[in-house]
Amino acid sequence: MPVELPRTIFARVDLSNYRKMDPHMLVGLINTELRNHCDSLDELVKKHGLDEKKLVTVLGKAGYDYQATQNQFR
Repeated sequence: MPVELPRTIFARVDLSNYRKMDPHMLVGLINTELRNHCDSLDELVKKHGLDEKKLVTVLGKAGYDYQATQNQFR
């Protein structure tokens, strides 16, 4: 019988402290969620109850910008 794996690591990660996370680790978590479960940044922030402006600012200070055409931060 196959083992059922968790759908996403976000089931175990509390993103409410995203402003205190290392931005280089955070971008990996965010991009994984965007790639696997969200079609846009808007969908991601709604799904996880995040403040889009603050998230973009945190990642922007580390040099990451959201690329809508690729649906990821780069």
